[in-house]
Amino acid sequence: MKTDIEIAQEAKLQPIATVAERAGLSEDEIEYYGKYKAKVELSALEKRDRNGKLILVTAINPTPAGEGKTTTTIGLADGLARIGKKVTVALREPSLGPVFGIKGGAAGGGYAQVVPMEDINLHFTGDFHAIGAANNLLAAMLDNHIFQGNALRIDPKKITWRRCVDMNDRQLRFVVDGLGGAKNGVPREDGYDITVASEIMAVLCLSTSLSDLKERLSRVIVGYTYDDEPVTAGQLKAAGAMCALLKDALKPNLVQTLEGTPAFVHGGPFANIAHGCNSVMATRMALKTGDYAVTEAGFGADLGAEKFLDIKCRMAGLVPDAVVVVATVRALKMHGGLSKTELGEENLAALERGLPNLLRHVSNVKNVYGLPCVVAVNRFPTDTDAEIALVIEKCKALGVNVALSTVWAEGGKGGEELAREVVRLCEEKGDFRFAYDEKAPIKEKIEAVVKKIYGGAGVSYTAEAEAQIGRLTALGFDKTPVCIAKTQYSFSDDMTKLGAPEEFVVTVRNVKISAGAGFVVVLTGNIMTMPGLPKSPAAERIDVDGNGKITGLF
Repeated sequence: MKTDIEIAQEAKLQPIATVAERAGLSEDEIEYYGKYKAKVELSALEKRDRNGKLILVTAINPTPAGEGKTTTTIGLADGLARIGKKVTVALREPSLGPVFGIKGGAAGGGYAQVVPMEDINLHFTGDFHAIGAANNLLAAMLDNHIFQGNALRIDPKKITWRRCVDMNDRQLRFVVDGLGGAKNGVPREDGYDITVASEIMAVLCLSTSLSDLKERLSRVIVGYTYDDEPVTAGQLKAAGAMCALLKDALKPNLVQTLEGTPAFVHGGPFANIAHGCNSVMATRMALKTGDYAVTEAGFGADLGAEKFLDIKCRMAGLVPDAVVVVATVRALKMHGGLSKTELGEENLAALERGLPNLLRHVSNVKNVYGLPCVVAVNRFPTDTDAEIALVIEKCKALGVNVALSTVWAEGGKGGEELAREVVRLCEEKGDFRFAYDEKAPIKEKIEAVVKKIYGGAGVSYTAEAEAQIGRLTALGFDKTPVCIAKTQYSFSDDMTKLGAPEEFVVTVRNVKISAGAGFVVVLTGNIMTMPGLPKSPAAERIDVDGNGKITGLF
């Protein structure tokens, strides 16, 4: 069986100019990054006033068995193209941390991939490098301001801005810097986040223009004064230079699927520690250039879809026409208590125990958010007819259809059934609503997500979190959406509670403002903003030969 990278390397790619033409983009609207990649000029948005149908792909809580959300997103787009629809796809860019860590690449899989796969998974067009540079420029200017006399009276013990690097590096979570004497800075405790957790990533992905980007950068809070007043990047006079670093990164990237469908791959905040969606610019570009625009949100629907709907849609004025919830029988059996080695045999009892995870996600989409929904089951050869029938039966009880997907093995052909159901759903009238009112108090919004979306009983707050909520409320930052950082593996904040746990209490340990992004970040459980590498990282198996051919990437 061929690996994903072997399939991608054997594919005959179309020149990016041909892909752009298929999307209706003219020669002067794209900027070439080699033969198979391009950036799209922001002016292309201003010239188009049409909008296609927006389709959101989400999933159950992930397991080691795999769900194939990105693969399904790409395969669905190719399936829509095969049944005669003009379609585009909008995806996040992969982070180097997971690529070299445990997760691997994030450009789809099998015969449902975006290409060139190696470029997309590695440096691509340099967006993440630009975001890291802007983040660290702000950090450098902050520390330099203190070193040069500290006119703003910034309290070094109240600095909230951290440096970043796009790599899983636990050694950098907590550091002490500024050592070496008076000429080498002011000694203080510091730390690093992974680039995809940086507020600059969120700012770029939520910006709607260069001017909006600069305004958001100006609002970024880096710390507090001795009098407990917030200090911003604007006060440090850093926003202009940061925006200069990001001016090209703001432009969406254009690539293609294995079947030549135009794909906008742009931005990449994690969904467990950030808001988990590709950029607003890329989504809008997809909507302007396709009759159907397929996009995804990270991890399960409790994280990615919730943030897509309550944060991105609220800020960008988007409303999905249909939602696809991806699942596999194998993953549902893991939610039902089986180990990965036991998934090859039929086990209806375990499947029935795990199905509530899928059903809660489906109910949230349909009943909390009021959106038309379909379940996409990635079928594996070991799935039995009885197991598939049980999934169909339980979903139909909620008034939701199930479509079988074989896009990993068959590409767009294996997504035609799903594509037809999505087209049908897009003609249904939804009744979209948010899970909470953004003007509600911070605690009320957190509790709405925990109770309505997670299915929890309530929320507890550490003393530190209580104090932070009080401070943010006093500063007027309480009238914004909440972005909850939580484990992706469970509805709860405990990764070991699989399925659809009940009567659990989520513990909030830290609350901070991302004033540039425009939301309050709520940290729960033991979630970290800088992952570490596993015992045997994927990097050990990645290589390149004398001709420049990369192997082992995925």
